[in-house]
Amino acid sequence: MNQRDIELRPASAAATSEALSQPQNDDARHPRFTLPRADGGKDAWLVLVSCFVLEATVWGFPLASGVFQQYYTTHDFYTDDLSSVAAIGTTSTGIMYFAAPVVYGVLRKFPHYRKACSVVGYIILLAGLVGASFAQNVPQLLATQGVLYAIGGSIHYFPAFLYLDEWFIQRRGLAYGTVWAGGAASGVAIPLTMEWILTNWGFRTALRTWTVISVILTTPALVYMKGRLPDQHADMGPQKLEMRFVQSPAFWVLQAGNIIQGLGYFMPGLYLPSFATAQGWSSLSGTIAVSLCNGAQVLGATFTGWLVDRYHVTTAINVCTAGTVVAVFLFWSFAIYQPIMYVFAILYGFFAGGFSSTWSGCANPVRRRYPAVETGMVIALFSAGKGLGAVISGPLSGALVKSDVWKNHAGYAYGSGYGYLILFSGITASFQSLGWFGKKWGIIV
Repeated sequence: MNQRDIELRPASAAATSEALSQPQNDDARHPRFTLPRADGGKDAWLVLVSCFVLEATVWGFPLASGVFQQYYTTHDFYTDDLSSVAAIGTTSTGIMYFAAPVVYGVLRKFPHYRKACSVVGYIILLAGLVGASFAQNVPQLLATQGVLYAIGGSIHYFPAFLYLDEWFIQRRGLAYGTVWAGGAASGVAIPLTMEWILTNWGFRTALRTWTVISVILTTPALVYMKGRLPDQHADMGPQKLEMRFVQSPAFWVLQAGNIIQGLGYFMPGLYLPSFATAQGWSSLSGTIAVSLCNGAQVLGATFTGWLVDRYHVTTAINVCTAGTVVAVFLFWSFAIYQPIMYVFAILYGFFAGGFSSTWSGCANPVRRRYPAVETGMVIALFSAGKGLGAVISGPLSGALVKSDVWKNHAGYAYGSGYGYLILFSGITASFQSLGWFGKKWGIIV
C-alpha cells in the first residue's frame, strides 16, 4: 500500500491519528477528511466519561472486597481459612490485571471487535455477580465473584484503552489518571453501601443490588463509547502489534518495581475492616477507612497523572513511594487510635493508589529506544505485573496474619495481629523507587 493509499497500520493509535490528520495527495480517488479534535471536544469528553464509568463499575466493586471478606468469615461462611476468603478479592483483581495485555493485544489487531467484545464481557460480568448471589460455599464464591466476574470484567473494560489512545495524545497521562480515579470514586460509596446491605439483608441482596446498579450505569456508557478514527479506516483487518520494546532494560526496571509494589499494595484494603475489629472498634470504622482510602485515590490518581504529563516519570514515582512509605510506617504502625487509622487510609489511598497513574508515563523512557511502543500495551503489561502481585497477595496475606507471632507481644499496631502485614506492605512499597535508581544508573533516560 503506497502513500496515496493512506497507510493505516502505524505502530500506535496516536501515530494513526496524526497520520490521518495530515493532508493527503490531491488524487480525486482519495478524498480528504478531518479527524475530530484530540485531547478535547464533546466526543473526546464523552468517551472519557464513559471510560470513567466503566472503571467505576468494573473496578469499584473489588475495592469492597475487604467488607465482603469480613462478612464471609463471620456470617454465612464461618471459616478460619483467611487465605481462601481473601483469595476471592485478590483473584478477581489479579485475573483482570493479568488479562490486560491479552485483551488489548487481540483488540489492537482486530479493533473492529472492541465494542462487541465489551458487550460480551459485560454479560459475563453480570453472570458472575448473579451466580455469586446463589453460592453455597467459599469455592463457589471464588468461581463466580472471583473468576467469572474477573473474566467478564477484563473483556468488558480493557477495550477502553484503545479508545483513550485514539482520543487523548498530549493529555494522555491526565486522561488515564482521570479514568482510574473512577474506580476510586465508586470505592468511596460501595464499601459503605455494601456494609449496610450486608448487615441488614445479607450478601445475596448486596450482590443482586450491585448487579442492578451496574446495568443502570454501564448501559449508557457503552452507547457513547466510540473510536476517533472513521469506521472505514478503523476496520482494516489485522494490524501489526509492536512488541520489541519488551527487550528494553528500562521497561524491566520499572516493571520490577511495579510487581514488588503489587505484592503488598492490596493488603491494607483487604484487612482494614478486620484490623479495626482486632483493635476493639466496630467493623464500620474499618469500612469507613476503606472508603476514605478509595476516596483519596481519586485525588491521588489525578494528581499523579498531572505530574506524569509535566515531569519525568521517576519524579512521580518518587512522590508516590515517599508518601506510601510514610503512610505505612508513620501512621499505620501507630494506629492504636481510630483518627490515626483514618489518616493512614487517606495518605495510603492518595500515594499508593495514585501509583498506577505513572504507568502511562513509563512508556516514555521505553519510547526513546523503541519509538513505535504503544502506551496502551505498556499499561496492559504493567497491569499484568500488578496482577501477579494481586494473585500472590491473597494467600500470602492470610499466611502472614496466621503466622504473626507479634500478636499481643509487640507495641503499637504491630501487636494487633497484623504486624507482619504492616511491615510487608511498607517494605514492598519502597521498591517502587527502583525506577529512580534506574535513572541514576543510566538505564532509564
